[in-house]
Amino acid sequence: MAVSLQKGQKVDLTKTNPGLTRVLVGLGWDTNKYDGGRDFDLDTAAFLLQEDNKVSSDSDFVFYNNLQGGNGSVTHLGDNRTGEGDGDDEQVKIDLSKVPANIKRLAFSATIHEANERGQNFGQVSNAYIRVVNMDTDEEILRYDLGEDFSVETAIVVGEIYRHNGEWKFNAIGSGFQGGLGALCSNFGIDVG
Repeated sequence: MAVSLQKGQKVDLTKTNPGLTRVLVGLGWDTNKYDGGRDFDLDTAAFLLQEDNKVSSDSDFVFYNNLQGGNGSVTHLGDNRTGEGDGDDEQVKIDLSKVPANIKRLAFSATIHEANERGQNFGQVSNAYIRVVNMDTDEEILRYDLGEDFSVETAIVVGEIYRHNGEWKFNAIGSGFQGGLGALCSNFGIDVG
């Protein structure tokens, strides 16, 4: 049975799941009813971060326009522009055994595409979650439901997978940003100019 996390909780991935190397990170969400007349397009990204919490290059920013990073160890499975339907809206596959040694953490984010232009924010999003699945057994290892803590934010760092003493762990972050994807990119060392 999957571990259900609260904001700030950390859980071990590989120590309690010996042999775990291939994981699927799924993110999902629903949008609240509103009369803005515009579709919501949420996007998932993975930032492959070094010890200084920065990417080493733009190729370590994995998203809908750069589907692979970390020498192929991290693969984004594509952009879902509507978020309709049940289950994960976007997914990222990771082979933990192949993540380059200089990558210490993988931060997963959700942003609202053209949020400012469309007058949208995470206060209009509900049932957002991140989950980690063992790809070899199809078993959900953990799940973090974000709750309704956001209002004006247009980007969220949802969670991260990180190395600690030779093992991989997960941290439920749930930290919101204003300024959308551009603010996140700047935070992680990507020049958006």
